[in-house]
Amino acid sequence: MLSISGLTALAQPVFPQPATRAEAVALLEDAEPRQRAAAVAFLARTGLATDGPLLAKRLFDDNPLIRELAEQALWQVWSRSGDAQADRLLAAGVAQMSEGRFKEAIATFTRVIRRKPDFAEGWNKRATAYYLDGNYPKSLADCAEVMKRNPQHFGTLSGYGQIYFQLEEYDKALEYFRRALAVNPNMAGVELNIRAIEDLLRERLRRTI
Repeated sequence: MLSISGLTALAQPVFPQPATRAEAVALLEDAEPRQRAAAVAFLARTGLATDGPLLAKRLFDDNPLIRELAEQALWQVWSRSGDAQADRLLAAGVAQMSEGRFKEAIATFTRVIRRKPDFAEGWNKRATAYYLDGNYPKSLADCAEVMKRNPQHFGTLSGYGQIYFQLEEYDKALEYFRRALAVNPNMAGVELNIRAIEDLLRERLRRTI
């Protein structure tokens, strides 16, 4: 997968980089792919979670490299609350979660949520930690909180699908995987999940006939 630095380099040889957020926002709709790439890369470096809807549009860009950059950029801006302490706590919780210390991560993400209750990524990360800890009801509850704050969060929509798959509620899993793909059509893993569930449901139907 091409890195953000590599995609940023795509925009450097010919065109100047945007100097301000306003310039970047304007260039997101530019006809020239290198200009759009430069704009997305600028927001990836400097943007906040509130820039998510602008970047989400580029998930449908005609240029596959820009689509990839937009997905990476969304994860970056979603993790920035505008509060340095909350962002440090979020990073600490992610580190705990990656080490398998799920209950510690849950406690850390709870601190993020208390500090910044409108910060969707705090809820999303805690939903992930609850899922990994096997607490599906609490994970679903946190997913609902994410959706209230960021209805374009394709990671959470896919997370719903994973939870419902584990609960063997395959129709709901399929619904949420399709919703995730409708927001971000570049998720190859989600496409595979959809096909696998469709095959499973067809086989179940065949056995009842």
